[in-house]
Amino acid sequence: MNRMHLVLIGRIREDLSELQRIADRIQLAWERASQTGDDFYIDGTALNLHSFYTGFEVIFELIATSFDESKLKGKNWHQELPRQMAAEIPMVRAAVISTESRKSLDEYRGFRHVVRNVYAFNLDPDRMEHLVKDLPVVFERLHSEIVQFLQGIEAANNDQNNE
Repeated sequence: MNRMHLVLIGRIREDLSELQRIADRIQLAWERASQTGDDFYIDGTALNLHSFYTGFEVIFELIATSFDESKLKGKNWHQELPRQMAAEIPMVRAAVISTESRKSLDEYRGFRHVVRNVYAFNLDPDRMEHLVKDLPVVFERLHSEIVQFLQGIEAANNDQNNE
């Protein structure tokens, strides 16, 4: 197997483990916010929702630079990167994620923008609630799609090595 691909696969698998920890922290912080009404748990939930999206963006950037050999630029690159990952690039790579996952991630990306641009005490828990509730399904689907992509890379590299 190509050494670069081995490094990439290892890095992405590690990132997926970290994203699982982030997803767990989101659920825990939200549960504590609901139980106590403490705004600091809302802030913690928001920060981890921010990290959740950012973690997937890091994975996508790794794939874009390693396989697509392109790094998006311009003011809309954050919007375009998930679109690129949902696209199959003939003779380069399969789609990394589904269109459904891309659309789900758009909501988390939008919320990350809010977290970056408003004061924490202005965050709207009602807007966060559906992101938190949808997170287990969104995470599981994304995790599964990315693992399937990685397995495809491994299989293709194994086929090349066996020729």
